[in-house]
Amino acid sequence: MTFSKVLVANRGEIATRIIRSLKEAGIRAAAIYSEADKDSLPVQIVDEAYPIGPPPASKSYLNGPRIVDLAKQIKAEAIHPGYGFLAENSEFASLCEDAGIAFIGPTPENLKLAGDKRRARQMVEDARIPVIPGSHKALLSLPETREVSQRIGYPMMLKASAGGGGRGMRVVKDESALKEEFFMAAAEARAAFGDPTLYMERFIQNPRHIEVQILGDGKGKVIHLMERNCSIQRRHQKLIEEAPSPSLPNSLRESIHEAAVRIAQKINYRNAGTVEFLVDEENHFYFMEINARIQVEHPVTEMISGIDLIKAQISIAAGDGLDLKQSEVARWGYAIECRINAEDPEEGFTPSPGTIQEYRPPGGFGVRFDTHLFRGYEVPMYYDSLLGKLITWGRTREDAIRTMDRALQELTIVPLKTTVPFHLQVIRQDDFLKGTYRLDLVEQILGPEVDREEED
Repeated sequence: MTFSKVLVANRGEIATRIIRSLKEAGIRAAAIYSEADKDSLPVQIVDEAYPIGPPPASKSYLNGPRIVDLAKQIKAEAIHPGYGFLAENSEFASLCEDAGIAFIGPTPENLKLAGDKRRARQMVEDARIPVIPGSHKALLSLPETREVSQRIGYPMMLKASAGGGGRGMRVVKDESALKEEFFMAAAEARAAFGDPTLYMERFIQNPRHIEVQILGDGKGKVIHLMERNCSIQRRHQKLIEEAPSPSLPNSLRESIHEAAVRIAQKINYRNAGTVEFLVDEENHFYFMEINARIQVEHPVTEMISGIDLIKAQISIAAGDGLDLKQSEVARWGYAIECRINAEDPEEGFTPSPGTIQEYRPPGGFGVRFDTHLFRGYEVPMYYDSLLGKLITWGRTREDAIRTMDRALQELTIVPLKTTVPFHLQVIRQDDFLKGTYRLDLVEQILGPEVDREEED
């Protein structure tokens, strides 16, 4: 079985990426667009394009019922949500399935479990896989949070139970900071996810953030496509990723791969996703969370494996199953990804929307730029600031880094301010070049940052 038409329910570079894979697979691609995106690249290259609403995402890309109704009207057999927006919304996935439309992603049950961080932690603990010590119950009040913190100890981290992407996360260094951080985390969680429920974990000092790419057929068969290092982060937002992870002993690497597969098998995971871990300074690893979607950083895995993850997603959703065997997955070289955002690093990473007057993408051997940019494109202010993902490949890690350095210098997007200068600064750091960096590298470069809310 295969699909004849798929509706892409997203925008920007990921919509462009999905449309291209659909066309290569011989599937007719349809897409939605808001008023702000009427002249965007996805609209220009897709087979069918349909307006979905005004610029605000709440009135366009997050309007699940309207998107499903449109899919039925145009006779699309499936919807690909990309990442962000409705990609991890279990109600939207159920809405699709109830309408007889395939959701190209995890099952609603998978999404519910992944979205409930406390429940996912408990499941992993039951499977005897290490988790970061933390709370088992929902934290809704300051007194109960204070009680749990006394058991866990400081420093610790408050997290939104229903969330991800760094929202609702607060590090609490000591008892005196608990009250303020609790109410700020709860407010962020409510604003981002409509749910102020928090949970608590011990704060692991200077860890590495390692995630394992998985594919599952929803019937118990799961394979991994190796790991990625996502430790270059600012305010819990990933900036640079690479695969495979440097400075990771092979025995530890294999243990993390095995743990990720066991977790996914336990929940009969379907489609693409990642299982995320922290690795401490003593090389102990701990489960963090399941990200039930295609990830922004999936291209680095594609570059070292030769596997198109979007096409794999489509095949699984169409009922064709998972035709890859674990023995067929092999690493080929090294890859690095830099997220190019319309932000000004010299001004606290403030957004930098505007119209592109000059655009020159990098090229050459081992260079890939996933983007939706073109000369004359007006970058809207309504959405995420991601302009594209610059990926480089090399036979060795040193080759990939040198190619990235050259490609970043070659990339031209005028007059917008972008994160290119910051990426150049990071990849030239000794700790990055040696592959020994951890989550504190960005703080070493920028120094401790004051939250904008506090600046205001």
